[in-house]
Amino acid sequence: MGVQWNSGTSKTRAASATKDDSVPTPNVPKPRRYGWFVFGLIVLGALVVLGFVIAQEVRSSRLQAREFSRFAASLSYSMHAGPSDAMFYPGEGPFDKRLGYSALGDFLPRLQKRDYVITEQNRFSPALMSYSEKGFFVPYPEKIQTGLSITDCAGSALYQYNYPQQLYSSFASIPPLVVHSLLFIENRDLLDPQQPQANPAVDWPRFAVAAYSQAAKLLHLPGQSAGGSTLATQLEKYRHSPDGLTLSGGEKLRQMISASVRAYQGGPQTLPARQKVVRDYLNSVPLSAVPGHGEVHGMAEGLRVWYGADFNQVNEQLSSTATDAKSLASRGLALREVLSLMIAQRRPSHYLAKGREELAQLTDSHIRLLAQNNVIDPPLTAAALASRVTYRDWAQAPTLQPNETNKGISVARSRLSVLLKRPLYDLDRLDLSATSTLQGDLQSQVSDYLRQLADPAFAGKIGLLGPYLLTPTSTAQVRYSFTLFELTPDGARARVQTDSTDQPFDINEGSKLELGSTAKLRVLTTYLQIIAELHDRYGGQSSASLKKITATNQDPITRWALAYLIENPKAQLAPMLDAALNRQYSANPGEGFFTGGGMHHFHNFRSQDNNRVATLRDAIRESINLPFVRLMRDVVRYASYQSPSNNADLLSDDRNPLRQEYLSRFADREGTTFMLKFWKKYRGKDSKARLDTFLDSMHPTAIRMSAVHRYLFPHADQATFNRFVRSHLTSDKITDERLTKLYQGYGPGAYNLPDQGYIAKVHPLDLWLLGYLLNNPQATFQQAVSASEHERQEVYSWLFKSRHKSARDSRIRTMLEIEAFLDIHQRWQKVGYPFDHLVPSLATALGSSGDRPAALSELMGIILNDGVRLPVLRIDTLHFAADTPYETRLINDPDAGVRVMPSEVATALREALSQVVDAGTARRVSGSFKLDDGTPLAMGGKTGTGDNRIESMGAGGRILSSKSINRTATFVFYIGEHHFGTLTAFVPGRSAEAFKFTSALPVQVLKGMAPILTPYLQPGTNTLCQAPAPVKTAAK
Repeated sequence: MGVQWNSGTSKTRAASATKDDSVPTPNVPKPRRYGWFVFGLIVLGALVVLGFVIAQEVRSSRLQAREFSRFAASLSYSMHAGPSDAMFYPGEGPFDKRLGYSALGDFLPRLQKRDYVITEQNRFSPALMSYSEKGFFVPYPEKIQTGLSITDCAGSALYQYNYPQQLYSSFASIPPLVVHSLLFIENRDLLDPQQPQANPAVDWPRFAVAAYSQAAKLLHLPGQSAGGSTLATQLEKYRHSPDGLTLSGGEKLRQMISASVRAYQGGPQTLPARQKVVRDYLNSVPLSAVPGHGEVHGMAEGLRVWYGADFNQVNEQLSSTATDAKSLASRGLALREVLSLMIAQRRPSHYLAKGREELAQLTDSHIRLLAQNNVIDPPLTAAALASRVTYRDWAQAPTLQPNETNKGISVARSRLSVLLKRPLYDLDRLDLSATSTLQGDLQSQVSDYLRQLADPAFAGKIGLLGPYLLTPTSTAQVRYSFTLFELTPDGARARVQTDSTDQPFDINEGSKLELGSTAKLRVLTTYLQIIAELHDRYGGQSSASLKKITATNQDPITRWALAYLIENPKAQLAPMLDAALNRQYSANPGEGFFTGGGMHHFHNFRSQDNNRVATLRDAIRESINLPFVRLMRDVVRYASYQSPSNNADLLSDDRNPLRQEYLSRFADREGTTFMLKFWKKYRGKDSKARLDTFLDSMHPTAIRMSAVHRYLFPHADQATFNRFVRSHLTSDKITDERLTKLYQGYGPGAYNLPDQGYIAKVHPLDLWLLGYLLNNPQATFQQAVSASEHERQEVYSWLFKSRHKSARDSRIRTMLEIEAFLDIHQRWQKVGYPFDHLVPSLATALGSSGDRPAALSELMGIILNDGVRLPVLRIDTLHFAADTPYETRLINDPDAGVRVMPSEVATALREALSQVVDAGTARRVSGSFKLDDGTPLAMGGKTGTGDNRIESMGAGGRILSSKSINRTATFVFYIGEHHFGTLTAFVPGRSAEAFKFTSALPVQVLKGMAPILTPYLQPGTNTLCQAPAPVKTAAK
């Protein structure tokens, strides 16, 4: 070895010597490098330490507990006056949408436009504002049960809807078997007491497996996907993620962070928060939806809706320790039902509908797994495996909620529904408290009283049996409605609104009824307002000046006003109104009246009135018909001759050379004016509603319906035409042959637009506009005006084309009457008339245009309030999201009232109406309402009886047939200085034929109500309500 080594060395040296001779370099050995080795050791050590720290953190969560709890403590909010400038409304999570939190951005501006003001609202801390703006879910103690709450004006509960209706109120109320089963399936270590600071949002082993499975999926490696969800993150998903879904990794991360912050909001110790997670999960897990019921949330609702099981009974069975066969069988079935719902939450729409057999097999597998892991014992395992769930038969046992029949509650809920633009189903589930203006105790007493009137014995005790009243056999068929309002400084508050029906339909606000002679009050109001207008116009002029004014004989009201002011120069309005009420009108029914396009005769209720010449004061007191028909004719003539565009005088002179030029300008201006009036009644309606509105103002005959249909639907076939005409002629029998002739006779081109309108007895521009809107439903008013330039000229030129003057005059009278009633309708609307049109006939003075009890009440409120129309209030305060970050309080702050009639007119009307009670048709109630000292309360009102019929007329005005539609009797009243309302008796349908009651019936019913109402009517008591709180907002 040594020789070989030396030999090698010699060779090496020889070679070196050769190299040294050429390039002399030192022979320095390379140093050994230890740097990378040391760095590797450091990294390895750091990884070991980091792994140890992570392992320690996974076991203890100490670092998470410290940092998350510290951060959560900075996420605060507080209540301040006025609207908030630091609030971030939540997104489209199911929980936030259902409770209305997501919609606050829509609700509040909508309410502010309707005279509500924000008095208090939460403000987020800067940290919470930043946190929420980044998209994380705001942490706060979320409500496990809430819903719509309504209190009355005295603060007493009126309505309360709790959702969910059943639930686990606390963790302790959950049977341990349910908890163990849930945790075994979803989150086994969630409630480990050895980890007091554990983060429930992360199950680290499952999270690691889920992360690996997602990475493997991206790299196309084999293996099954695994989920890393915990109950806490699932709860965030079901409540706050859009549509309750996790559609991205970013959404999952948002759920985890939000759940972590929520868990540590109460401090580092999380066991109570983890227990709440279990409770809240069981109370809110989504379990699909059921027709007729809606969405299903939580185990309680799931058990009831899907299996028809009693929630409390199931919990008792699962908590039982009995070992007999029957108890085990019941407990096994209860376990299967609960387990199946826990499993179904993964695909509830599938498993609980088409996948029921698959769900049963999965439930069996889970029962066996629970047994293998000693969660349940063998006897319970056998009982559970042997059981089979029975799904609820919704046809035999529907889950429909009962209709709310308390009319006060219905009114309050309906009002809120309109205010918030939410259906009642969604409204009930909002986190909202509202204060109604209703007096709940009085509402209840009145409702009970009205229901008792169906009992003949009780009705007899009240005095409802007798002539023009009821019989013992008829009391049960009469329905009653009652409203009572109180005048307060900022509005007329509804204190009672109820009726005796057991249906959700509301007679007071949801009806259109012929209320008979109550319309005389509207006519008298219009008449006295006209007198006030004439006083304003002429009252300051001298007698000499007034004598120079020419008034046509066709305008008796203006002629009388001028004559009065000439005799009483500088007269004040009050005595002039008094004199106007003393004007006399004949009650003779012998005269025929050309109105509504034809000749009509009217009758008085009492034949002994036929030969009277009564003052208007007497006529309103005793409700005599013919004086008011004649007064309405005078009002129509005033509207025709004294309107800014007096077309009656224009058309009286056939030789006027400027007529055509003036008529052209008149037609364009007035045609546009009338187009706007017609436009307003169709605005915001669909085509069907527009057609219904148009037809509702017509008196249907075969010819009129034919003319309308052939104009509006010129391309419709014969069968469609036949159906339309017959559907509107319920009392007439019309043959196919006649319909064929009508179809052909009124087809396109047979008549021009003015003739078509005359035949149909409607304004031609109304007919044209409806046809235009049916073809152009989205058109604007300006587009309609532009399109109607020719028609506006045509409508007014046709008046001069008839050959005979008598025919021309009859057309003029019809046209003038239609236009006059448009003016009268506007006057009525200013004092609360609720409908889009009046029937253009003098019969409107007797109620033929219909009315609504609540609208009559509003008119009485204007009269009682000296001519100032105050808003009608039914909801005073709103309180959204109490004890949450989104808490908001609003109060009604209506605009000031609007004067719609002079104070003197209101005073004159009150005095006239007081005579109705003192000595007229309502005298039986006189003196029934008194102060505590026995002094009678001032009272007035107007009665009315409506006998609504469809009559078929023959030649000479003979009645061929008469069919009763309904019968009504109404009393609209005021009591004292602050209260007013209506009481209506109503019999619907053909059964009304047998009734002969008059307005004496509601008057007597109100008299019987006196002991109930009197304590609430005393001055200064506010109807025993809390006085409305003054509006307080933050300084601006």
